[in-house]
Amino acid sequence: MTGVRVLLSQARRFSLSHSHLQSSPFLSLHRSLSESSIDNRSQSVPIQPVSYAPKPKDTIPSQQTQPDQTPHYTPPSTEGRPPQSTLSREDLRYVKNVANISPVSYPTPVAPLPEDRERVAEQDGEIKKEETEEIGRESRQIQAESRLWRRPFRIAAEEDKVVIPFPRLIMPEKKKEKRSVLDLMDAIREVKAKAKAKFDETVEAHVRLGIDQKRSELIVRGTMALPHGAKKEVRVAVFAEGLDADEARAAGADIVGDAEFIEEIASTGKIDFDRCFATPSFMKRLYKISKILNQHGLMPNPKQGTVTKDVTKAVKEAKQGQVKFRMDKTSIVHIGLGKVSLSEEFLRDNVGAFMNSLLQAKPAGLKKTSKYAGYVNSFHICSTMGPGFQVSVQSLSRAADHYNKVYQNA
Repeated sequence: MTGVRVLLSQARRFSLSHSHLQSSPFLSLHRSLSESSIDNRSQSVPIQPVSYAPKPKDTIPSQQTQPDQTPHYTPPSTEGRPPQSTLSREDLRYVKNVANISPVSYPTPVAPLPEDRERVAEQDGEIKKEETEEIGRESRQIQAESRLWRRPFRIAAEEDKVVIPFPRLIMPEKKKEKRSVLDLMDAIREVKAKAKAKFDETVEAHVRLGIDQKRSELIVRGTMALPHGAKKEVRVAVFAEGLDADEARAAGADIVGDAEFIEEIASTGKIDFDRCFATPSFMKRLYKISKILNQHGLMPNPKQGTVTKDVTKAVKEAKQGQVKFRMDKTSIVHIGLGKVSLSEEFLRDNVGAFMNSLLQAKPAGLKKTSKYAGYVNSFHICSTMGPGFQVSVQSLSRAADHYNKVYQNA
């Protein structure tokens, strides 16, 4: 009955999908059966269970073979292959291209015995000795081959260098004798004897100081008046006011400057004097013309003694003929101390005056036990065109003391 219902339902679907076609003979059959099924709805139809036979293993007879001809499946050998991973499919997404690492087992370490160590050390020493001997043999062989190849070129080069000497008179070599340190008076005599120029040469002094030239605070500079210097007309200007201005006029100053004189220099930019002095109270006003004075090297400076309260002494020394000295970049002081035509005693007095001023200009940061130790390393005296002679420091000290006794009343 169930099969009939399935058949009728399929026929109905077919007839509905093909309604435009002619009525089929099955349609009447379907209607009659449906009417009969409606009449029988009131009757209960029991449902009987259906059992199916189990599906045989080999349903295709063509694939059946005899028992003795059945092929046996042999799994592929796994020798030499890494073990299959036990990771899940989700984990393999992250280790897709990573090679499998097989575990490695190492032998258990065993500490060597003392006799084994000695035997291994002996074997290593023998191997190293053989290697060094072999390297030495190879190096000697390479050197011998290189000498063999260079020999023809060496001989040719030596032949080219052979030059027949021209006969000449061999002069004996003069050995440079070290000049001894002289006393000041002996050095002055030697300078006067070696001065053979046609003009009156100047006696020069060159002093090497033991001061580091990189330290600007230790620069040595100063001015001094030579007791027997060449007299020269010098125009002296003093910037002062009040009593200091009167003292400067009395001492012989050529110009005594005030505020009006400063305005004149600032407007014209002209200077008509050779030396310039100022009092400490007047220095503030000079900054207005400091640029003009610096161009001529006349700006008053306390280190040079041009800023002073004793105006009378400064003017008289300037009129006598003062000399400036300054240390250069090589820590050497160069100065002229008179002419060769002066007598030996006058030159000695000039040297004493210079040494006295040099000691007064000694920097305070240079701390030594004595006056000259570490300060004056060497002292040389010479003429303009003559050789130099080194002077002993002891004779220089005596000349400075003599100058203080005679000229400074010390």
